[in-house]
Amino acid sequence: MMTYQQFEEGKMILFVDACVRKDSRTKRLAEALLEKLGENVARVSLEDISFGVTDETYLKKRDDLISKGAFEDDMFALARQFAEADAIVIAAPYWDLSFPAMLKQYIEAINVLGITFEYTPEGFPKGLCKANKLYYVMTAGGNYVPEEFGFGYIKALAQNFYGIENVELIKATGLDIIGADSETIINETINNLK
Repeated sequence: MMTYQQFEEGKMILFVDACVRKDSRTKRLAEALLEKLGENVARVSLEDISFGVTDETYLKKRDDLISKGAFEDDMFALARQFAEADAIVIAAPYWDLSFPAMLKQYIEAINVLGITFEYTPEGFPKGLCKANKLYYVMTAGGNYVPEEFGFGYIKALAQNFYGIENVELIKATGLDIIGADSETIINETINNLK
């Protein structure tokens, strides 16, 4: 898998970067947000991670480690990092009614029973994550951006599995519409960051 940046003393923000373009507008928004948050940032660039194939061998190893509580295995490094973060920023451009596939692979890697969530005796998920806020940053070329497939999915996981109630969407849309001034749209979105 990969080694991950350990959190130091104090508040730590985890930046999950699912942007692949050199001049990514989504990443530009996320960087502006990170600058405003002004905290220590641990960066995870998803394009640099070689996610393993989720085949039967992988699942058997994963299930065996989880059943033994062997969470120190490198297989769970991303999940441990996610669970330890004080705040999380996910930057993912809007692609095909959702987000890049590597973000889904990341989610599968961090969804670990015993690290990021557990089940109640009634069978409902209960979050184990430390973060009190998750920011989801996205841009889209058009204006047709239904939330349920991208942001809505991340929000549901954050609130229902990870225990992160405060989830905020930061977006700039309509960037590629003929006649749109994408620079103005991006700058207005940056200026409106809290």
